[in-house]
Amino acid sequence: MVNIAVMGYGTVGSGVVEVVNTNGARINQRIGDELNIKYVLDLRDFPEDPVQEKIVHDFETIINDDEIKIVVEVMGGIEPAYTFVKRCLQAGKSVATSNKALVAKHGAELLSIAEENNINFLFEASVGGGIPIIRPLNSSLTADEIEEITGILNGTTNYMLTKMFYEGADYDTVLKEAQANGYAERNPEADVEGYDACRKIAILSSLISGQQVDFEDIYCEGITEITVEDMKYAKAMGTAIKLLASSKRYAGNRLHAIVAPCMLYPEHPLYNVNGVFNSIFVHGNVLGDAMFYGSGAGKLPTASAVVADVVDAAKHLNRNIMTMWKQEKLHLEDKADSKRRFFIRMKGDAQEMLPALQDSFGDIKIIRADGLEGEFGFTTPVMMEGDYDTRANIYKDQILHMIRIEDQKE
Repeated sequence: MVNIAVMGYGTVGSGVVEVVNTNGARINQRIGDELNIKYVLDLRDFPEDPVQEKIVHDFETIINDDEIKIVVEVMGGIEPAYTFVKRCLQAGKSVATSNKALVAKHGAELLSIAEENNINFLFEASVGGGIPIIRPLNSSLTADEIEEITGILNGTTNYMLTKMFYEGADYDTVLKEAQANGYAERNPEADVEGYDACRKIAILSSLISGQQVDFEDIYCEGITEITVEDMKYAKAMGTAIKLLASSKRYAGNRLHAIVAPCMLYPEHPLYNVNGVFNSIFVHGNVLGDAMFYGSGAGKLPTASAVVADVVDAAKHLNRNIMTMWKQEKLHLEDKADSKRRFFIRMKGDAQEMLPALQDSFGDIKIIRADGLEGEFGFTTPVMMEGDYDTRANIYKDQILHMIRIEDQKE
């Protein structure tokens, strides 16, 4: 029998218990042993729930029980999760977590402790919810140099942008709807400001580079400035607006990472990813292109990924299987040095301003959207972000908004 403990009985923790109860026979078959949830740690009691007989309130109960081989951490946040996970690993217990904040901040250290103790620190659910992406990067794609990972990594913002695009609703309206449907928290800042996606791309960047990528170093822009007018221009251009988290490799091991809304043309592999779904595009130097698509969040999809890590840990109780990344920090490329095209909304008359704009930005293309007066849009040729900033500064009083363009993959 393989005894495990679950720390946290919220949405994901209750999902983990449900997955084990529902698919227990199949899980046991895949492990080759019986999986047993011995403890569930929570501050609360659940008198109407059968789980109550497993509830404990003291973490020391788990750490002091030598029968517990694997611990599931689904508490969220940095503390006390970091302290508990570190102590579990030091005590020789493998850990599976869905905690992206913990992995992004302390992943290198916790992986190192796990390696020293010949156990595992696994975190599939921390990035794509139910979508497998950590495991493919750790095992299936190890013959490749990963040159790009670009993903829609936040279901809340993708749901909101989809509603704004197809229904013409404004930001405030779709945010309230997302909150009413349980897709957005009462305080939606982590989602709508891009912080959630930023932590996830930091984890993926650390994995593909082998060094610590701090999410604070990644340029991050959310969707709070996206308007109904932006969506009208997107439709006129035949594009969709998505919040993308992207990490691209330049010469050597240099990475450029960014989180920002982008306009995608229909040829782009992420163009048709709508609603609460997530998708991750990966380009390897020998594999070429691969896509991972599915439910990026939610109780059971996330719990499914956590339990898959538990199965992996149970099958490798005394063998470390995770790719490491060093605690040594990777310095990302400056945003100013990346190249792309830009869409710009501007106040004024297009014909009057065209000569000056061409002089500043080069060969631009004017875009007009139905029902919008006193403004126009245009797209730039490919240029450095730093060059764009310099040129745009001349028109800072006239520019209404800028959105990056993610062009079709070659």
